Order: sequence, then structure tokens, then C-alpha cells
Amino acid sequence: MQPIATRPFGAHDDRVSILGIGGYHLGKVGTIREAVRIVHEAIDAGVTFMDNAWEYHDGVSEERMGRAIADRRDRVFLMTKVCTHGRNAAVAMRQLEQSLRRLETDHLDLWQIHECAYYNDPDRHFAPGGVVEALERARAQGKTRYVGFTGHKDPEIHLRMLAFDFPFDACQLPLNGFDRHFRSFQTHVLPELARRRIAAIGMKSLGGDGRAVKKRAERVTDALRYAMSLPVCTTVSGIDSLAVLRQNLRIARGFTPMTALERASFERTVADAAADGRFESYKTTAEHEGAVGREQHGFPSQEEMAG
Repeated sequence: MQPIATRPFGAHDDRVSILGIGGYHLGKVGTIREAVRIVHEAIDAGVTFMDNAWEYHDGVSEERMGRAIADRRDRVFLMTKVCTHGRNAAVAMRQLEQSLRRLETDHLDLWQIHECAYYNDPDRHFAPGGVVEALERARAQGKTRYVGFTGHKDPEIHLRMLAFDFPFDACQLPLNGFDRHFRSFQTHVLPELARRRIAAIGMKSLGGDGRAVKKRAERVTDALRYAMSLPVCTTVSGIDSLAVLRQNLRIARGFTPMTALERASFERTVADAAADGRFESYKTTAEHEGAVGREQHGFPSQEEMAG
């Protein structure tokens, strides 16, 4: 069986699988047993990169992943995210200890600031006593090997985070064919990551919810192959069933990068639907913002907006 390819993790010697397992969707799987089986089958197939976050499903996602990797921790590159949303370093360190317990490990390979989605996030993160100080502390204590940040809202927020010239090892960002035409992370952020040799971690290859596939604006195979053809170390994919895992494994095993002409052709096929952001609602609405972030920034919860 053809192995899944790996790529360098930014400027470091580590290599990670070109396909990663998204932690959020593990919390949506019907049973713990099925979630564990998904992770085990992925690891056995050669997937090494594991994504997660402290707040996913109130810790359920981390607990499920922890159970799944307990006897194979040395076979994975484990990442989770800290969710202070502007709160201080002390909160961040408490979250780190909770994450480590849930994930049944004594260290992370990568710890990232989650969801830089509000325009004052960078200033809050880099303020004295902010979460960036926790990143430094955790790395110095050996509780994480690498640090980074994530976000899906606006390339300008990512660029502002980078403008502080902090030595980030990684950055996670939404990358897909639609992004190429609308508030593009690919155009504005990827070149800067490459210049700094920061590991780029792609996400939302299907727009975060697969809506574009359901509306027949694109095919899964083309969309995932396109995202994986960009200059990223891995593409994190939300997988909530063995069927989806096996579909994505087939794409990853048979992966050959799109040529520049193939990428341009794919971009043309989605251009009309991309122009208004309809398939990137994480950029245009608040529906993808987490509850903790909404609360910390004083925005109404989803329940309050629905009422």
C-alpha cells in the first residue's frame, strides 16, 4: 500500500504527514469507540499530524484523542491550541495543564494560540502578561516543542500577528480554491510564512463545512488535492467517520501536486462562486467563532442571536 508522503515542518528537522486529523470533528463522532478507531486507522495508515484545541466540545475532543494516542504517542506530531481569547498567561498555563491531562501526555509537539479572529487580538496577545508569554514559558519548561497561532477571519490579522516578529514556528490558516479570490490568505500570508520559514498548516480545504461540495461547486478530490498542492507542511481535515477518513486517505496516498496550470484551471472553475464569500462564511459571518471568544470580546452567543 502506498505510504502517505511527509513534508518538513517549517525550518525544523521534523517531518509531518501531508494529511492531518482535525480534532474538532472527533468530538462530533457518535461514540468514543468510533473516534478512537478513526485515529488508530489514520495513524496505522501513516497520518502523523494531530490537531486539537482546549475548547473543542468542552474538552471532549482532547479526551478522545488522548485515549486514542495513549499507546502510540511516539508515532504522532501532537498539536493543540490555547483558547485565552485575550485573557492572560496564567489562564493559558492552566489550560495547558488541562490539555496535557486530557491528551494523556507530558508534552506537546506544537501549542498554538487559537482563533485570532478579532482585530484587537494581536495587541491583547502580545500585551504584558498576555498569552504570548505563556508560549515562551511552556517552551522553556519543555511542555511544548514548538509554538504558533491560528485564525480564519482576515489575512490582516495574521499579518499583524507576524508584525511583532515573535519567533513562531507554525501558523494555521484557511486555504482552498475560493480563498484565492476573496480576502486571500494564500496571496497575502503564505509568502510571508515562506520568507520566515514558518511552517504553514492549511485548514478548511472544503470551506469548513463542505457546503461547496454539497452545492456541487467543487469536488472533494479536486479541492483537497488543490489545498495539499500549496506550500504547506500539512492540510488538516475534519473527519467524522471512517468513510470520510478512507476517502481522504485515498486522495493522500495517490497525491501528486497540481501543476501551476492545474491550480489556475481549478481556481477558474470556482471564481464566480468565490467572489462574494458564500463558501467561506468563517470570513464573512460570526457563525464559526467559538463561544469562549464571543464571551471574552462581548459578542452575543449563538443562543442569544437565535433568540
